Amino acid sequence: MAAILHALLQEMEQLPPQERRIAEVILESPSVITRLSIKELAERSGTSPATVTRFCKSRHFRGFPDFKMKLAAETFQHSGNEVYQDIVAGNSLTTIVEAIEANHLASITDTTRLLDMERLEKSIHLLCRARRVDLYGVATSSIVTQDFYQKLIRIGISCTAFSDGHMQITSASSLGAEDVAFAVSYSGETQDTIDALVCAKEHGASTISLTSYGHNTLASVTDIPLFTSSLEQGMRRGDMASRIALLHVIDILFTGMVSQDFERFVPRLDGSYEQVQRVKLRNGG
Repeated sequence: MAAILHALLQEMEQLPPQERRIAEVILESPSVITRLSIKELAERSGTSPATVTRFCKSRHFRGFPDFKMKLAAETFQHSGNEVYQDIVAGNSLTTIVEAIEANHLASITDTTRLLDMERLEKSIHLLCRARRVDLYGVATSSIVTQDFYQKLIRIGISCTAFSDGHMQITSASSLGAEDVAFAVSYSGETQDTIDALVCAKEHGASTISLTSYGHNTLASVTDIPLFTSSLEQGMRRGDMASRIALLHVIDILFTGMVSQDFERFVPRLDGSYEQVQRVKLRNGG
């Protein structure tokens, strides 16, 4: 099932009556929805075009046309029987290798189809111009923020990655209008990370979040929400495909930054590499 449809299914019980009717119509015939006008969807769901627009925007789409475009791309991609594969007792090593490869590839593809180019461009612009960047994430998300930290440090961006909730808040309270707070939480419901991002925003910093697709608290309080695939479920998967999806977006942001400000960042990348090599040679490494 496509990430958008999966998220709607997960939200169904919490939706207001009018939005639930829209979701039910979409889930019943997603491929048909991509060919309808906003008026036709409103009529089928017994709502109004304004309600359909609110429904789409509350899920971080720019409107119904944007929603249709991304749903159409996902529906086409998942026209086969692709599913995420869980850990099964007694699987051969060959089967495990194939399953992990399939999960990771599906996660990257699903995430790519959810990306909003305008939000990515705004995020890259803010990160390039930031006086200071705070990175917030705990548990698996802290691994992702550490990865982004080591990338940003190499191009001379002043940044720190925090995994401790108290330190996140402490740092957030010292940010200002020229700074960026970047928060990662796959669920979007990690309270320490939410509190830190809200604090940073209250102090004037620009805020960016990276979460799984769907309605979640962190995305709702962020200036620029970015999303990954939300299809990986279950404790046994160990956040594997979801981690790959998060890192996929981090790599896109970093590469976009270097490309946008090539003359400033590439010499820094080259310089950091040369310094590390020089130290390794001196130490016999």
